[in-house]
Amino acid sequence: MTHHIERPHLVVVGNGMAGCRAVEELLARDPGRYRVTIFGAEPHVNYNRIMLSPVLAGEKTFDEIVINPRDWYDGNGIELVSGDSVTGIDREARTVTAASGRSVSYDKLLIATGSDPFIIPVPGKDLSGVISFRDMKDVDAMLAAADRGGDAVVIGGGLLGLEAAHGLTLRGMKVTVLHLMPTLMERQLDEAAGWLLKSELESRGQTILTGADTAEILGTTHVEGVKLKDGRVIPASLVVMAVGIRPSTALAREAGLAVGRGIQVDDHMVTSDPDVLAVGECVEHDGNVYGLVAPLWEMCRALADGLVEAPTGYRGSVTSTKLKVSGIDLFSAGDFSGGDGAEDIVLRDASRGIYKRVVVKDDRIVGAVLYGDTADGSWYFDLLKKQEDISELRDLLIFGQAFAQGGGQADPKAAVAALSDDAEICGCNGVSKGQVVACIEKGACSLDAVRAGCKASASCGSCTGLVETLLAVTLGDAVQSGPKTMCKCTSFGHDDVRREIVAQGMRSIPEVMQKLHWSTPDGCSSCRPALNYYLLCALPGEYQDDQQSRFVNERMHANIQKDGTYSVVPRMWGGITTPQELRAIADVVEKYDAPMVKVTGGQRLDIFGIRKEDLPAVWADLNAAGMVSGHAYGKALRTVKTCVGSEWCRFGTQDSTGLGVKLERGFWGSWMPHKFKMAVSGCPRNCAEATIKDFGVVCVDSGYELHVGGNGGIHVRATDLLVKVATEEESLHYAAAFVQLYREEARYLERTAPWIERVGLQYVKDRIVEDAELRDALAARFWHSQTFSQDDPWAERAAGQEREQHAHMAAFKPVLQEEIA
Repeated sequence: MTHHIERPHLVVVGNGMAGCRAVEELLARDPGRYRVTIFGAEPHVNYNRIMLSPVLAGEKTFDEIVINPRDWYDGNGIELVSGDSVTGIDREARTVTAASGRSVSYDKLLIATGSDPFIIPVPGKDLSGVISFRDMKDVDAMLAAADRGGDAVVIGGGLLGLEAAHGLTLRGMKVTVLHLMPTLMERQLDEAAGWLLKSELESRGQTILTGADTAEILGTTHVEGVKLKDGRVIPASLVVMAVGIRPSTALAREAGLAVGRGIQVDDHMVTSDPDVLAVGECVEHDGNVYGLVAPLWEMCRALADGLVEAPTGYRGSVTSTKLKVSGIDLFSAGDFSGGDGAEDIVLRDASRGIYKRVVVKDDRIVGAVLYGDTADGSWYFDLLKKQEDISELRDLLIFGQAFAQGGGQADPKAAVAALSDDAEICGCNGVSKGQVVACIEKGACSLDAVRAGCKASASCGSCTGLVETLLAVTLGDAVQSGPKTMCKCTSFGHDDVRREIVAQGMRSIPEVMQKLHWSTPDGCSSCRPALNYYLLCALPGEYQDDQQSRFVNERMHANIQKDGTYSVVPRMWGGITTPQELRAIADVVEKYDAPMVKVTGGQRLDIFGIRKEDLPAVWADLNAAGMVSGHAYGKALRTVKTCVGSEWCRFGTQDSTGLGVKLERGFWGSWMPHKFKMAVSGCPRNCAEATIKDFGVVCVDSGYELHVGGNGGIHVRATDLLVKVATEEESLHYAAAFVQLYREEARYLERTAPWIERVGLQYVKDRIVEDAELRDALAARFWHSQTFSQDDPWAERAAGQEREQHAHMAAFKPVLQEEIA
């Protein structure tokens, strides 16, 4: 007779990073040892809280910061109880009770409740509009506030406060940061680095007030402003409190567990009750509490060892901080306050925005602060932890590992190879060099494979360079770039997806994701805009544009600037304007207090500094003068640059201005894989620079030379001659055929220059020049699509025909922000 042995039940209170990481470590040691139930207060799977800032800024979606998707729980037999917080622990009965009334018994209980935000006890702290910055609920609240526009005050100049300010600024809010101490991030940065950070953030449009002590938050039912103790009042419709965190100990304290600053645990993460363990920000070990991820991962490893009866013990952590604040790399470790016998070695490079300070005592590193260049942070931290003698390296120490260990000859690969196996590579996920190398040796031959295998570089990406170097050091020429898929959501490439959309007659983004087996149900910020474009191109007039799948500039129909304001570029047909249009632009600049008007390279006027809430009114005023959007924000026709041609210039051979106007009036509004620029030069002197445009016309005595595939950007590429024609009508016909071929076959975010280099000029000529029937068909499809494309989004928005969906509680939450190439 076979007896079924019931596995002991491990109940985890907390579905956050520490609790789930502890379970991961347990599964890696003995996957069948325990039956696991996880309670989470939030209605989500486990996600990376460190990456909430990129979600707020629009750089990532929620799906992209998920650590353990639903299938991880299901695949490991873990019961997840989400959205139901545990409210009580009965240690005698060994049960936990949740807010819903559900009661579950345990054999072992793990408390991983993390930390609670500290709310300063000032009048008005409970007003509507006063929030913290700890979870997705807070992010959703900030996104909703940003949609309404207005002023935001962030109280706290630490990491979270500055990230909140950065994200809200990008969302168009006017942000003031209040920090009590004289130096930003004073726990991580010294005075010099803090000043550099403050200066950089102020240059991006934020107001930073240090030494600012909050007296009260003003308002009756909703926040209206913040009053400082010196009497200053800062208006605000949103106040974000980011002044610090405290271990979440209320549940443990009520259960009678030993609690000091945190839940007190021994070296095996066991509390005062042998059947109750605790891990993460909520615990106190040997008098210390930790708010960084690296110590949490070390705790999780010690806890898992104890649960499988192979205890190793946790001995505390020496911590370092490597992070990215608003795109600025920072690193600090140890004691950088100086002191008796301590010496500073400092490097300042103002032109590059780099500051490095290494504090040395008795020929050992005791502290380090890096601003702007943190590549050597892991090396300095390794030397600090091991207290190695640096006397022989001292003269070159400040120049980094590659120079110091290479005797003045930089060899980054050798420097990374020389790191010890326990040197930390990825702080976000607690991955050492030895773990990365082991992952590579097990078959991970690409960056994506390493990210999937051991999670190094899978979060903020600041360690990507180190991981790539380890790949090169370990594999040499065997490093693979990985398959060219659209994104991590799918195994299909761009060409495959376009082909399947047409072949299977797909009509929507969800249908594409369903039929092509997307790994994430809502996609990501890489694939959604591409799918939206491919469907628009394949189904003109049928497919309804999904504004939620567009980049922020395309959603707002203006270009967002680094201070959160927008620039507005009205279209000027062929670079020609009128007194009425110029008066309208001047009136808009004065009426909305725009700080700058600039002539662009495409012969238009760009109005800078327009506030988000003023955009519809600006569009309405420009529309009233007969002007439409210049699509300076879009993957569409930007400009048609012209010279004056034969009408005025003594060298002109044809009416280049007239042809430019015809091209712009015919081609504006068409969505394309990338931005698209045209130009018409009236003679071979090429004043309109037609030979560095996506489509350029050079007028000659006998007609028109049509050029394609130029690029005047970072990598300049001159055009290729496509064909020479005799008439304007032929020029327009060939242009339509070329644009449609590009629209139908190029990959999303691929300019004409790399597209032609990929497929070859002869490929294009065969279809546009040699095959008249195909040329006519392409042109016909283009003109057909234009009947559905030439609707001015400014006119629609100004008239109140709002098509954007701002429901950030929907599955695809954030506004996508375009990456700057």
